[in-house]
Amino acid sequence: MTTSPSPVFITAMGMISAAGQGHEKTFSALARSKSLFSPLSLFQAGPDGPLPVAEISGLMQDAEVSRTHQLARMAADEAMARWNGPVNAIVLGSTTGGMGATEIALRKGSVNPADYAHHGVGTLATDLARRYNCTGPVITVSTACASGAAAIAIAAWMVRHHMAGHVLAGGVDALCQLTFFGFRSLKIIDPKGARPLDTDRQGMTLGESAAMLVLSHVPKSESDVEILGAGLSCDAFHPSAPHPKGEGALSAMIAALTEAGLSPWEVDYINLHGTGTVDNDQAEAVAVNTLFNHDPPPVSSTKGMTGHPLGASGALEAAFSAMVIQRGMIPANTGLVTVDPKLSLSPTTTPVFTPVNTVLSNALGFGGNNVALVMGKRKRRFDPSAAAPNPPSSLPPLIVTQYACISGKGHTDETLSALTDHIVCEGCLADTVIRQRLAPAAHRRLKRLPAIVLALSDAIYQADTQIHAPGCISMGTGWGCLSETHDFLSRLWETDYRFPSPTDFIGSVHNAPAGQAALYLGATGGNITTTGGDYSFEQALLSASLMARTSPAPILVMGADEAHAALSPLFDPSVAGSDALSDGGGAILLTPGGSADGIGIALAAYHAGHMPDAISSLVDRVGGPDAVNPSFGAVLVNIPGGFRSMASTQMKEFLSRTGFSGTMMDIRQLVGEFATATAIAAVAAVHWVKNDICPACEGGGAPHSLDGKGILILGLGAFVTAITVRPPRA
Repeated sequence: MTTSPSPVFITAMGMISAAGQGHEKTFSALARSKSLFSPLSLFQAGPDGPLPVAEISGLMQDAEVSRTHQLARMAADEAMARWNGPVNAIVLGSTTGGMGATEIALRKGSVNPADYAHHGVGTLATDLARRYNCTGPVITVSTACASGAAAIAIAAWMVRHHMAGHVLAGGVDALCQLTFFGFRSLKIIDPKGARPLDTDRQGMTLGESAAMLVLSHVPKSESDVEILGAGLSCDAFHPSAPHPKGEGALSAMIAALTEAGLSPWEVDYINLHGTGTVDNDQAEAVAVNTLFNHDPPPVSSTKGMTGHPLGASGALEAAFSAMVIQRGMIPANTGLVTVDPKLSLSPTTTPVFTPVNTVLSNALGFGGNNVALVMGKRKRRFDPSAAAPNPPSSLPPLIVTQYACISGKGHTDETLSALTDHIVCEGCLADTVIRQRLAPAAHRRLKRLPAIVLALSDAIYQADTQIHAPGCISMGTGWGCLSETHDFLSRLWETDYRFPSPTDFIGSVHNAPAGQAALYLGATGGNITTTGGDYSFEQALLSASLMARTSPAPILVMGADEAHAALSPLFDPSVAGSDALSDGGGAILLTPGGSADGIGIALAAYHAGHMPDAISSLVDRVGGPDAVNPSFGAVLVNIPGGFRSMASTQMKEFLSRTGFSGTMMDIRQLVGEFATATAIAAVAAVHWVKNDICPACEGGGAPHSLDGKGILILGLGAFVTAITVRPPRA
């Protein structure tokens, strides 16, 4: 197996924003350095009137997919046409998915689930996977304004560590009422348009955009830019405000430069996050001055031109950074009139044409999420013999330190006891029971999903107070914070757009629960939230495995979802077909290590379920047909209700190929229908392997010994996945 890291090249790009569609229009706009703001026209702006936005004209309002999906397709089509080849995986960042279409349907009072088919943030990436026949892993990252940059970081690590040879990665977000009125309620939208770093700045200007990059282990041309390093961190300071000393941003920049093997003095230009808010610009300036000892290279923010396209911003600015290197032009800090002297920065005021070898690009978001990317010119000739192997390699397992779960039956002990005896745990645990072990101050203002996540986080450390706090958090959630989203929009419309709740808006982002966990635990490492419907936990485990390659610190991997009586049946087809609402989640604290260090958990397979060889490939990835019975004493199967027919065929093929004769458990028949049910299955599997227990099966049969074997967790349906949980090996 190839173990040396692979280089990562940006071999194609596609983009659309208020600056235009495509490379040439975008570069021309950068060279002109003009603000591209106009009054909002996409939807009504409420009684206070429209504010300037960076809106894209010419999109179809009655299209078959949402505005966000249209933007993603347009940028991806350009990138894929330039690449002119297949990709092995897709990693996409976004904050709101098809929220614009959802708002229209909710406002009409529609109860037809078909009207919400494109609501899920994860549907953006799966739509592109179908469009380009990508059958490998599909990951959606939703870490607020850092989403696009985080997606590129994860994609780069997939290539670097030989999980994929070619990955389509990027970010996309479109204007919608949730974000427009949400940021307006926080009073951080500048009525005169964004003026990053200006002494009179009053906030951001919202924009919309999509930017897609093809990352490859082989270059396509001499001008291909290389992604040299990526760094992730979390402030663990406040749900929405940055750390005033920029500690998280500084940590991310240091991590990115460390992976790149560069010193700060080798950076030629910094593309700042630079939103134009007072606090964000100040915190980022402190971080930059600390890193560069008050003598940074040229800096600028491009958001005075494009506005702030939220989850797309980090990807769009990564594309800008690549163009800066390729074309030798440092963009101006558009909108700047008088630089704020308190920032101690001297941003470029006009475009500067000069050779640029290395760029550092920052993306900072709600929840304290920070991502820094380092890009540069190729410094060596490429050796084709160093290419990533095909088929791709697997990442090593992570070692389990502690675990916890919540189901309709109760907390960890109650849930695992019931599952061991094959007792149904579906339903929704009372809110008071979820919170009963938390200090009131910790959860006072939290709604259901963040309360579940905080209870899981607390349980991990109450079980063993001697274990170290996690450095990183990787959380999967199929649908995010439904209560906050519902309550924000309901109040917005009930008050005729006058009094939306800023608290609900801050809590509505998918990464809010993981951010709360970081605050509670003091976790300042990478903080990732993945959202891919029924495969969200698998995406979180994969992301954690990649982060583990950059840091030896413990990683808390979680999966959780909340049931919402009004929204869950509309958004989730599996819930729509269920008799009862269920929710909960699971958490596992993991560390890098070897197979002898403890129980190991690994995502062994993750690919499209419609392929003719989907199951045979999965079986091969877990050791082959002859290895399943000797290796695993039980198979836990996660079958989403919306895919039962498809999954039944897949399950029959698995049994036919492997002849598996051990215990089988249909996990959703026990814990109920919710997207991250696999997280509870993973916790149960770890518990049973630890205690050498094979659970009771349906129809009788008492729990018995696993005889030292592991447990296999299968995910079936639109994607097929395999998680292995194995005992320590000498």
